[in-house]
Amino acid sequence: MDYKRILTVQDISCVGQCSLTVALPILSAAGHETCILPSAVLSTHTAGFSGYTVRDLTEDIPAITAHWQKEGICFEAVYTGYLGSAEQIRDVKEIFRTCAAENCVTIVDPAMADNGKLYPAFDMAFVDQMKTLAFEAQLILPNITEACLLTGYPYREIYDEAYISGLLDSLRAAGAKTVILTGVSYNEQTTGVVVMEGDSRRYYAHKRYAKGCHGTGDVYASAFVGAFLRGKTAYDAARIAADYTLRCIEVTRPDPSHWYGVKFEAVLPELIEALR
Repeated sequence: MDYKRILTVQDISCVGQCSLTVALPILSAAGHETCILPSAVLSTHTAGFSGYTVRDLTEDIPAITAHWQKEGICFEAVYTGYLGSAEQIRDVKEIFRTCAAENCVTIVDPAMADNGKLYPAFDMAFVDQMKTLAFEAQLILPNITEACLLTGYPYREIYDEAYISGLLDSLRAAGAKTVILTGVSYNEQTTGVVVMEGDSRRYYAHKRYAKGCHGTGDVYASAFVGAFLRGKTAYDAARIAADYTLRCIEVTRPDPSHWYGVKFEAVLPELIEALR
């Protein structure tokens, strides 16, 4: 097995099964040395909890990365999730330049929007900065809303395959290399992911649940990264990650008290088996 050192940059929600508290165990279970750079620390995530605390760590990032450079620490992959500001985006781009090993794989989840709307913390100036990061990366994992924001393509809630094809054309024209477009659903029963690599486009569909679960985007992205860096093709990694995320939802749904995330830990053995 190819043992890689991965850096993942995103926030820590101490309670809530998302961001780094998802990425670290999933990537580790996939067999990789997983290093972290927290962009912020929150007492809980922001969906459904109130009165949560937030500690922004933007000011700490340059000193951390300067120490890595001094020690000669570098990474064979860099994977970003939720970044809290345009300044953090610029910091990540600097990491791409200064802490990347030869042939480093760069993967960006442009976590900034869903359901046709930006997250409340962001504005279009942030989107413009995210474009510079996303189109520098080798792989991106946007949902449809994020893909539209990255390209200026008109957002639609109801669409067909021709619309998705046009969106992918726009991403490619803007500079995207490999795209994992998530949340693509052509009917009420299924949803799925489209994988674009050059001229190749493949769609993987799976069962759709009407009610989503918080943190599943982070679960999916982390499982994809873990599988891809194990040598799986982008399509196979996308399929493995989709199946794993669906299983996480299925084991969580019978427990209504577990509303704040998915029980991804209980299904990690299935992910490990799928990667063999």
